[in-house]
Amino acid sequence: MEEQNTLTQTEELTPEDSIEDQPLNPDEEIVEIEKLLTEEPDDFQARCRLGELYFNKGRLDEALTEVKKSIEMAEGLKVEMDRSLAMYYSNLGTIYGTKGMADDASSQFERALELNKYDVLALFNLGRLNSEKGKYREAKDYFERLIELTPEDPIAWYNLANVYEQLDNPQVSDLNTLDMAMQAYMKVLEFDPNHLECSYKLMEMALNLKKPDLAMNVMEEAVENNPDEPLAYYNLINTYEKCQMFEQAEETRKRLKERFSKRTREQGKAT
Repeated sequence: MEEQNTLTQTEELTPEDSIEDQPLNPDEEIVEIEKLLTEEPDDFQARCRLGELYFNKGRLDEALTEVKKSIEMAEGLKVEMDRSLAMYYSNLGTIYGTKGMADDASSQFERALELNKYDVLALFNLGRLNSEKGKYREAKDYFERLIELTPEDPIAWYNLANVYEQLDNPQVSDLNTLDMAMQAYMKVLEFDPNHLECSYKLMEMALNLKKPDLAMNVMEEAVENNPDEPLAYYNLINTYEKCQMFEQAEETRKRLKERFSKRTREQGKAT
């Protein structure tokens, strides 16, 4: 009975089945892979195998070309993977930071930068965390790197300006960074003219440095860009008075009164 079963199984095999089960020889495999790569040139495994086959056949120039292409593809895949992984580490750091675990957050952001030195989320948060700890030199480095990547981001400029302002304090460092702070605040207003807090800081710094024209110009633009903000008018009035421009201060008071009395009347009619 066993012999009959064996014969039956043998009889079921066909010549075609035997041919299909046979592995391709190297030349045939090369042809098949070359055909595949014309249709799918980004098939990394196929390209690696083709380089290996070329080498084994002594086709060294072709092997060299394929291996270089494989390396280029692998490097590209590694960069993309590192960027993705860095993003996840930054997300993890953000969660730790939200939970108040600052040291754990910093570790995750630093790991993100090891994988991708251009990770803006990690740079911003490390700058912020170091600033909160009073480590202004470290914060400065992170924010400066962030500015290189996002040169038109007013938030990045504002944080850098604050750090420069702190570093100018003799009790904090021996750096003279007040002019750099002013330049950074001006960058904020260049990209976000409505940033009132920045206007107030820049106005105060200008007055302390005996630059009345700059202080007045900053506050005049603040009022122009924020016409419905009473505090902007009050700061402009105060600036005019400190600069002994009493006529301009009085005119601004009238503008403030007229504008907001008119708005009050309009609101009353609307109700």
